[in-house]
Amino acid sequence: MEGQEPVGGPGPSGGQQPVAEQDAFTRWVYGRPFFGGLWLTLGGAWILLTMKASVKVVLHIGMQGVAGYLLPTLMVLLGLLILFSPDQRLFYSITGVLISMGTWVTSNLGGFMVGLLLGVAGSVLTFGWLPDQDPRVSRRERRDQAREAERPGTDTGPGQPGPAPDTAQAGMVSGTPQAAQ
Repeated sequence: MEGQEPVGGPGPSGGQQPVAEQDAFTRWVYGRPFFGGLWLTLGGAWILLTMKASVKVVLHIGMQGVAGYLLPTLMVLLGLLILFSPDQRLFYSITGVLISMGTWVTSNLGGFMVGLLLGVAGSVLTFGWLPDQDPRVSRRERRDQAREAERPGTDTGPGQPGPAPDTAQAGMVSGTPQAAQ
């Protein structure tokens, strides 16, 4: 993010607040796929909790024993690795979605579907996260910027379109009059 000033949430005056003025935790959250790792971790923890449910609730479908505890434990581990080591997020997210799908067979239908869905959604969020993406600009803001740039007599910055040229000036190329299109 060199050469850019990332923009955070709304500031006290209603405008966007630069990330440099935000607290350290907020910068840490925005610097990694936080919610993907959090959901994957919560999904694994939920499955581990449902493995300890009462006998009346437990379904015991599929393999039981070590695999029933191993896969949700790996989900928690992968979620924590995503949070604290986001450089390898693609490998962790692919592994996380495969392990989450494996809990369908090994761990009470993936923690009664809740843990499975949390794990898959967290892995997909992690896979789709882009670290150096520019802040999004709404359509309304882009439209307002375009209207402002089209007004004659307004100063436009570099890279923004200037006012439309007159048709008489558009017909002149190298001092030779050409037919206007």
